[in-house]
Amino acid sequence: MTTVIKAPGESAAERSQGGGRSGGGAKPRSDGTVLNVFSHGFLAVWAILIVLPLVWLALGSFKTDSQIGASALSWPSHWHFDAFGRAWDKGIGGYFGHTLIVLAFSVPLTMLLGSMAAYVLARYPFPGNRIIYYFFVVGAMFPVFLALVPLFFMVKRLDMLNTYQGLVLVYVAYSMPFTVFFMHSFFRTLPTAVHEAAVIDGASDTRIFFQVMLPMAKPGLISVGIFNVLGQWNQYILPSVLMQPQSGSDPERYMLTQGLIQLQYQMGYETDLPVLFAGVTIAMIPMLVVYLSFQRQIQAGLTSATLK
Repeated sequence: MTTVIKAPGESAAERSQGGGRSGGGAKPRSDGTVLNVFSHGFLAVWAILIVLPLVWLALGSFKTDSQIGASALSWPSHWHFDAFGRAWDKGIGGYFGHTLIVLAFSVPLTMLLGSMAAYVLARYPFPGNRIIYYFFVVGAMFPVFLALVPLFFMVKRLDMLNTYQGLVLVYVAYSMPFTVFFMHSFFRTLPTAVHEAAVIDGASDTRIFFQVMLPMAKPGLISVGIFNVLGQWNQYILPSVLMQPQSGSDPERYMLTQGLIQLQYQMGYETDLPVLFAGVTIAMIPMLVVYLSFQRQIQAGLTSATLK
């Protein structure tokens, strides 16, 4: 006769379950595999939808009109580079320069003012702190086109229509809510001990911000900075309203997005699709280079706030 030793508090069902686990082992679940296959398949389809139009535009820049009309997705039989020169001579070079001038001032101002506001709201409690923070949050949800008419008259009253400084101020104002919202959550994750040590050493609030806290927030600054560059580079509604010549002597200061539309208007009934494709490619290349160059920094900035 076999004697079964029963542990204290152990039931027959528990013994049978334990025996089943020790004998057969746990059966692997396939839920994770199915989810991975679905997610990777969705990402592959999404990548194709994004990459295919970009490749189509880039290939069209090296073709002729007849080649584009015959087969839009085929490789060029002969690689023609003169479309880029024609697009640059028709005004894309000037529009490119105007956009760089505006972004050279609007992006640094947005990052400086947004970071300062986010730091104060995140690290210094005072009456009305949350009200001001929610004011920025609401501003991030406010559509641009709802304020175009009052914005136009406000900029006109300041005599800043069709000026670089007027568009810079508007870009900064519309980029501030997202910048403050993003950097606010990032500054809250920074260690308080470092701030307290700087205070004990006698550092002022300005020095603590610029020499201690701002370098620690570098991943977040790079991420939100790239988003601001992309958003302001691709902006079309605001320049279309604010950057129109006000008189015959007022020069054209069109942004790059406006320039592409002007390039299409200049073509009229003339079929020169390679020039239009080349103009779009010229506008697209800088943003692709910026995003691919800082891809890891963007991912680090987006994930560091949740990992700290």
